[in-house]
Amino acid sequence: MTAESSVEPEPSVQSAAPSPTGDAPATDAATSAVGPRPILPLWAALLVSALGGFVYDLGFPGASVWPLAFVGIAMALVPLVGRSLLSSFHVGLAFGLAFYLSHVSWTSLYLGPIPWLALSIFESLFVAGGALLITLAYRWVPRASASRWVQLLALPALVSGLWVLRETVTGTLPYGGFPWGRAALSQSESPFAPVVSWIGSTGLGFVMVALTAGTIEWVRVRAWGDLRTAVPVAALLVLAITVPAFPTTAAGTLRVGSVQGNGPAGYFDAREPGDILRSQLDATAPVLADGDVDVLLWPEGGSDIDPTRSPDVARVFDGLSEQLDAPVILNTVTVDGDRFYNTSLLWEAGEGAVDRFAKRNPVPFGEYIPDRWFYDAIVPELTGLIQRGYSPGTEPPVFDLGDTVTGLAICFDVIYDGLIWEGARDGAEVYMFQTNNADFRGTDENEQQLAIARLRAIETGRSVVNISTVGTSQVIDPTGRTIDSLPAYEAGSMVTDVELRTGLTPSVVLGAAVPLLIVLGSLAGLVLAGVLAQRNARRRTRSAAGRADSADVG
Repeated sequence: MTAESSVEPEPSVQSAAPSPTGDAPATDAATSAVGPRPILPLWAALLVSALGGFVYDLGFPGASVWPLAFVGIAMALVPLVGRSLLSSFHVGLAFGLAFYLSHVSWTSLYLGPIPWLALSIFESLFVAGGALLITLAYRWVPRASASRWVQLLALPALVSGLWVLRETVTGTLPYGGFPWGRAALSQSESPFAPVVSWIGSTGLGFVMVALTAGTIEWVRVRAWGDLRTAVPVAALLVLAITVPAFPTTAAGTLRVGSVQGNGPAGYFDAREPGDILRSQLDATAPVLADGDVDVLLWPEGGSDIDPTRSPDVARVFDGLSEQLDAPVILNTVTVDGDRFYNTSLLWEAGEGAVDRFAKRNPVPFGEYIPDRWFYDAIVPELTGLIQRGYSPGTEPPVFDLGDTVTGLAICFDVIYDGLIWEGARDGAEVYMFQTNNADFRGTDENEQQLAIARLRAIETGRSVVNISTVGTSQVIDPTGRTIDSLPAYEAGSMVTDVELRTGLTPSVVLGAAVPLLIVLGSLAGLVLAGVLAQRNARRRTRSAAGRADSADVG
């Protein structure tokens, strides 16, 4: 007896081929009662799932082979068919570990293996929990209905919804969540990218898993002779790759000077106060020589001295704004009492900071330590590195530049849907994302973040200026096309005529309604499948008992 079967016997009857006439598979009562048996033995399921996690990561920026994201999803789903709950947890955990250990390996660059392992294991537990729900869907739906159309339509939709449910929970809990590595984020340069303008990243993730799960079910049904069975997946595929991005309305251009100083901006970089500021000033010289810009944009941490507390630095920004006859958007650390903020300032000559926006989503364990008393007791050598914690800001994520409004996001703020939608609804005609990737030099992190910025451009129908201290810095048009860029890890600047757009995409208008509908619908669908499966099981039990009684009487 195997370890798996000693915990929970696996179903012993495989899904049968469909009947020649069409509506239901040619199955006996036992098939409906127990659902499918595992496609793979446990050892193979664990191996395929773990390999699938690595393949899934190859679909994301770094390797950037976006079709492999679909292959990875398939390798996560197939091993779950017919599994017991305990074994499905282990199979899901294997996929999650393989994916996250690869995908966020950049977290170990400066802080060592403990944060990397802790984050990867924690996120993988969510993946394992999602695998339990998907396993239940594969178990209950065949018991709830023997119709092959239920298997071809309802089952893939339910599996997709449960995948999205897991992504939503991962992106929400705990401490604001970590929505990094969502399926849609692998598709920033694929034909599927325009879908995000209609239903957002959550919706695109649902479509990706639905295509994959639907293909798996079509293969399992084995209705090769009936072309109707291929219609659901084929129709969804054609729709997903042919739908254009939702059109927004052109509203002129904004000439943006953006500066990548490549200064010593990393957490452990040796530097003196003002070193980063000087690097940024040096790299700004070509913009000053050009002289014709509507706004000057610096990256996150571009001024390592707060000009609101330093008259000398205030004069520096007064000089920049006066020389260019344009406002400056800079970022620095501001202080309010005993609170620290990662703050972007809109600076105008003679007036100083006329507006400000503080980062909404400080990074737990990077920019602050939640429940510090607890973690200090566990890893004081690591938590001790974070001497001050940043508080979340409350200001609207937009700056009024006079003739236009720009949306804002600071570094990892860009991965949180609500902030981006809020900026568009507040009138943003362009986005300016400020980031500091210096702590992740030489890793895939900056490319992963840039891919998110590209999807945000398509999702909102707005141009994006993504400026980093060290790169990768790019200007992206509303279609997701790069129109200007700077090499990573080199000082430089861009002066770019950036297209402005007005109008809200369906993704922005619908906002949280899409993930809410998918999450609630998938939970309701799973409960309904469980109820129907249980009812059918009782019915079969009564029917079998009735036949036995008839046989005894006979």
